Amino acid sequence: MSGNKIIIAAADITLEAELNGSETAKQIFDILPVEGRASVWGEEIYFEIPLQLAAESDARAEVNVGELGYWPTGSAFCIFFGPTPVSTGDKPQAYSPVNVFGQVVGDAKQLLAVADQTVVRVMPA
Repeated sequence: MSGNKIIIAAADITLEAELNGSETAKQIFDILPVEGRASVWGEEIYFEIPLQLAAESDARAEVNVGELGYWPTGSAFCIFFGPTPVSTGDKPQAYSPVNVFGQVVGDAKQLLAVADQTVVRVMPA
């Protein structure tokens, strides 16, 4: 992966992530900093951001632990760190296809400690 680095902060957790070279990644980086209240859905956190993007041609519902996705249906920034209610195994699965735009550097499982409605801030690193 090559691209811009961002910081994701929630409660007392701070994670670094690296964005890929996609158009979604560029558009999200351009609106930083953003913040929202976490919606916890299984082992995924998502929150609405002020960006309306369509699904990219490579949008997918099956994602990997630590991947960042933009959910076009809900205009949401998503962080996947384990199984969600629609997963069939140990891997995360989005409710519907997302534009994967980055990857957490380090242990995304730290986000298990983030409660619903916690403020999540995303800023350039």
